[in-house]
Amino acid sequence: MPLAIPFDNSYARLPGPFHTRQRAAPVRAPRLIAWNAGLAEALGITGDDDAQTLARVFSGNDLPEGAAPLAQVYAGHQFGGFSPQLGDGRALLLGEVVDRAGHRRDIQLKGSGPTPYSRMGDGRAWLGPVLREYLVSEAMHAMGIPTTRALAAVATGEQVWREAGALPGAVLTRVASSHIRVGTFQYFAARRDLANLRALYDYTVARHYPHVENPAHLLSEVIGRQARLVAQWLSVGFIHGVMNTDNTAISGETIDYGPCAFMDSYHPQTVYSSIDAQGRYAYDNQANAIVWNMAQFASALVPLMPEADAAVAEFTALVHAMPDRIEAEWRTAFGAKIGIADPTPEDLVLVGDLLARMAEGRADFTNTFRALATGGARDQFRDPLAFDSWEAGWRARIAREADPLAVMRAANPVVIPRNHRVEQVIAAAVSGDLAPFERLLAVVSRPFEDLPDAADLRRPPLPSEAVSRTFCGT
Repeated sequence: MPLAIPFDNSYARLPGPFHTRQRAAPVRAPRLIAWNAGLAEALGITGDDDAQTLARVFSGNDLPEGAAPLAQVYAGHQFGGFSPQLGDGRALLLGEVVDRAGHRRDIQLKGSGPTPYSRMGDGRAWLGPVLREYLVSEAMHAMGIPTTRALAAVATGEQVWREAGALPGAVLTRVASSHIRVGTFQYFAARRDLANLRALYDYTVARHYPHVENPAHLLSEVIGRQARLVAQWLSVGFIHGVMNTDNTAISGETIDYGPCAFMDSYHPQTVYSSIDAQGRYAYDNQANAIVWNMAQFASALVPLMPEADAAVAEFTALVHAMPDRIEAEWRTAFGAKIGIADPTPEDLVLVGDLLARMAEGRADFTNTFRALATGGARDQFRDPLAFDSWEAGWRARIAREADPLAVMRAANPVVIPRNHRVEQVIAAAVSGDLAPFERLLAVVSRPFEDLPDAADLRRPPLPSEAVSRTFCGT
């Protein structure tokens, strides 16, 4: 039985200005690297799943029945500067499925060759960013953070050229609730194309927010999802690295894992992205960045409102209220990290005091919080007395909680895909050894379990292993 993907392609039915239809550029020798069988089953994919078939389909060489490949167009603010046309420069939406839970999902090939939106790029991806996104997105999913997911990774048998020289090519198959971005709305708003802006609004509401009654209601709902998402990022020490409006999904999922990273030792101004020279998207600037992005989304929605002045006033109030919504989500997330199930604003002082001491003591973010439940948190500090003087007040507070240890264990992962481990995985894969990738994937897919044979993956990097910069796949 041939591989069967139950496509139901709604985005392809939108008008021509939304996309360009085309097939993937074929590759020379596709070879399957990774296949997410559990996700495939959830998507309703059935039939022949031998490695050769999967490699041909998910490299783009073979077009499965029912697919309608297309590149989506969008605009976006990139590090604050507006680009009126961006779009899928190295990706193609194969199509959509309605999964076994009744949710509509995009299936997209990333690294599938040039499109009209490639802007002089080659449209390809190399193996390193493909493995990074596979690992990090699956880890985020396992931690319960809304995210795109990885269905397959395929080596192309070809080389791509980057600043480092010739590198092995690969294609990632990404699954998302959709690829509608803030930048998609900006594209039509910038062109004053009200008809297609309205069509996009109607499509987005029907697909993601069927209860929404008007553009202001949509803005409020998206703000709520983004507030929670960024608070969740902060709670696991995640730094996106490129929070441009074209990388902000209307669905509220984490999307576009480029120079992303998880912090090792805690510092609020941590930056890893090689292209974020000014720290615009530093760890503790992410809350400000998402508010700014929502302001741009609001601006793109204004033309849909009957009275522009009234809309601006209403939208401004929603955006100005967003920091309080983020703080509430942050309080919930970080309260759980120290064992408080229903934290009050006063508990923020306790959390803030710990974070300040962690920054001063260069404490490892992940290991410190996990050790609050398991013991040994003081050992994470250069001066353990800094923890000792905080601990008494904390223990007095959690004594009023029903089961603080369970709360902490559910909120604090044991293992994250640390930067140095990801780089080691990539180096091994380039040399032909996928075993480290497979091992790390298995462990980060169970992030809250204290697996006895994974102690080395919990260790922060040695000075010789530390990764200070991460890079965009292009």
